[in-house]
Amino acid sequence: MGFDFVSEVAARPPLVLGVDPRPAWHPGPDPLAHLEGYATRLMEALAADLAAVKFQYAFFEALGGSGWALLERLVATARVLGLPVVHDAKRGDIGTTAAAYARATLERWPGSALTVNPYLGGDALEPFFAAAARGGGAVFVLVKTSNPGSADFQDLDAGGRPLYLRVAERVAAWAEAWPAEPWSRVGAVVGGTHPEALEALRPVLPASLFLVPGLGAQGASPLPGAGLLWSASRSLFYPDGRPDLEAARRQAAAYLRDLAG
Repeated sequence: MGFDFVSEVAARPPLVLGVDPRPAWHPGPDPLAHLEGYATRLMEALAADLAAVKFQYAFFEALGGSGWALLERLVATARVLGLPVVHDAKRGDIGTTAAAYARATLERWPGSALTVNPYLGGDALEPFFAAAARGGGAVFVLVKTSNPGSADFQDLDAGGRPLYLRVAERVAAWAEAWPAEPWSRVGAVVGGTHPEALEALRPVLPASLFLVPGLGAQGASPLPGAGLLWSASRSLFYPDGRPDLEAARRQAAAYLRDLAG
């Protein structure tokens, strides 16, 4: 099968670099060229310290065709560096549309992972699970997100338990159906801004990797734990609010010290 996302990230440090590009923060007459050069150097500098690189699709989509081209080049660069890739696109649709989304991400980039939305139910996610299994990839299902408004729906009472725990029970069944080593191909997105949810969800999802956003700008505190992939975007890609390679190195080292306990 070649490169396998699950086994690769399990053997690496638990820190994920989130790439949310802001061209306006890059100097010079060609901000995208500066951005690409900075992102490449940063991935090279941090490669040994990262579990994966997470590309937030919205920031690339906002740039139109040039953004899509930049995304493809940076994903290719990450793979050349041996870095696992997470496509943070939060896809979720039915039938042939879901299959097309899977082809555009998990099949186009075998050995990568994709974030998905479970709101449309299990049949909408099956094409993503199948594509991940064929290509040695993974799927992270939104369970408890890092934003304050997640409580609007995710914390609703569902038979005496919050809805996010009911979602987690379904994710656990999918994780059992799509095994890999040493974790399932079906993981969960659990915001680090909700440490109580992290604690409550681990026994419900014993086979799943957790993608944990929220470090830095959202205020989450890094906590050590098996199968937790902590993602930092603005605080690591743009430390101090600007592109700064040395500051990013220092920030990564600080996060890894905290995650080592």
